[in-house]
Amino acid sequence: MKKGSNPQVREQSQIVRVEYTDVTLADRSLAWRVFSDFRRWRKFSDIYGEIRWFTGKPWKAGSRMRIDLVRPVKTSVDHVITVSRPGECVAWIDHFLGNTMEQWVTFSPQPDGTTCVHTWAEVTGATSLIGGQNFGEMLKNFIELWYSRFCQECNRMHEREYAIW
Repeated sequence: MKKGSNPQVREQSQIVRVEYTDVTLADRSLAWRVFSDFRRWRKFSDIYGEIRWFTGKPWKAGSRMRIDLVRPVKTSVDHVITVSRPGECVAWIDHFLGNTMEQWVTFSPQPDGTTCVHTWAEVTGATSLIGGQNFGEMLKNFIELWYSRFCQECNRMHEREYAIW
């Protein structure tokens, strides 16, 4: 063992990566309208408390949003928008519980008029358990549920807009 190396006290950060893809009937303009209306986000997940922009104009690079989470532990997640091309993609960096997460969401138009919504998130930090739950599994389940509910809402909006009376 090298001098100064003590594996019993060395904390090793882990990287967790989650990807999810779904398709909505909505065109990407409608999908972006639904996504960018953060007041709807509580429909997609019951872990959200207050959501607010506190710096800059919403969805502009450099703007900042804070999301209070109410479970499995109470905490706040600070988002910094790093890339924003409305209707095409958005990316941000999050900071929470000693972790940093980068996330991208893309909206890709399909030949049949639908939109492929793809997201990936990569988290680095020391947190492996949150509220007694495995963080990677919790993040995977959260993203799958959130984006599937988001696409369902886009489908409902699409059906309302294109309903034949």
